[in-house]
Amino acid sequence: MKIWKQLVLSAVVLVAAFAAWVAFYPGAGEVLARYGINISSGAAGEAQTAGGAPGAGRPGAGGPPGGRGAGGFSRQALVVVAPAGEGIVNDRLTAIGTGQPVRTVSIRPLVAGQIADIPVSSGAHVAAGDVIVQLDSAEEELAVERARLNVTDAERKATRLESLAERRAISSVEADTARSELTAASVALREAELALARRTVTAPIAGSLGILAVNEGDYVTNQSDIATIDDRSAILVEFYVPERFAAAMTVGKAVSATAIARPGEVFEGEITAVDNRVDEASRTLRVRARIANEQDLLRAGMSFEVRVRFSGETYPAVDPLAIQWDSVGAYVWRVADGKAERVDVVIVQRNADRVLVKADLAEGDQVITEGVQNVRSGGAVQVAGAPAAPGGQGQPPAGGAPRRPGGAPGGQAPANRGQGAGS
Repeated sequence: MKIWKQLVLSAVVLVAAFAAWVAFYPGAGEVLARYGINISSGAAGEAQTAGGAPGAGRPGAGGPPGGRGAGGFSRQALVVVAPAGEGIVNDRLTAIGTGQPVRTVSIRPLVAGQIADIPVSSGAHVAAGDVIVQLDSAEEELAVERARLNVTDAERKATRLESLAERRAISSVEADTARSELTAASVALREAELALARRTVTAPIAGSLGILAVNEGDYVTNQSDIATIDDRSAILVEFYVPERFAAAMTVGKAVSATAIARPGEVFEGEITAVDNRVDEASRTLRVRARIANEQDLLRAGMSFEVRVRFSGETYPAVDPLAIQWDSVGAYVWRVADGKAERVDVVIVQRNADRVLVKADLAEGDQVITEGVQNVRSGGAVQVAGAPAAPGGQGQPPAGGAPRRPGGAPGGQAPANRGQGAGS
């Protein structure tokens, strides 16, 4: 095909596309008007030729400002709105913590020796003072007997010398020496009894005994671990919270916890300790909570999901479809007195069904969610499903194209252009 034929064909296609855009795009008149092209004169001439008057052939041509504008294009944008609500953020905290007994003791003997007897078994519940391990104490028992004999001899000697001193048969110095010897013998007796008592290892607290790490006949020292005792009457759960919740962590605040090993069961407790500084590496704060364990269902070392509730912060909530963006940032369109108003927003939290924003919005404000492509700041809008504004024809009825003053449907091409954004 020759070049001039290609040029002619291209021109014809462009003219046809422009004509179709003008005929079927509702905002074509406004776009052309911004560039100084006014097509209303041609449309008005056709209307005068067909009906003899400018307003006879098409409703709204030269009509009131509240209806349709020049060229048959609607001045109102048909939109769908949704009321703004309220949402709360930072009202709860969930963290994973580890359980510890309220008290735990690692048992070690105070002296070295060979184990003679273990009267308890692993896992038993013991009371404070119960014997855990008995060491061989034959030498210590003999030492106690020897010390008692020395005390008895010293008492008799002191009594005799005091009697003689009263009759002035001996000097008072000899009587004082006898009393000193009696005191020394008594101290030696207490030392022997203490050494004997340390051959018996007892439970310092009441609780559950762990697995014993020794057997009868083993030789232990004061560095040998025999067993541990856990007081599980309550469980301490340690967990870490982000630093933004540091000010909200106070002693006595209620918490609820669920053991990973016991899903569905919720245990109530309260915070008992808060660390005095935030960890620099993780930017978290260590917190400890106490949970009652009367039924002995929980164990030390269990993992817990801890939940803490707060009053939270309230923000306006809008439909995700309402959020628009431009070079300035995010914004929404609010409908007030039948006109669109731009409201700049800052997104706080985005969810699947709503977006929490920081903006000048009140609960119940009508925010545009659909039809935003035809909305201009300060422009009139028609809410879908709402009655048309008085003073103009507003949007066409649900049946389709607007009707002529005589009741018959309008012409195809002019009527379609006149439907505006609501077509």
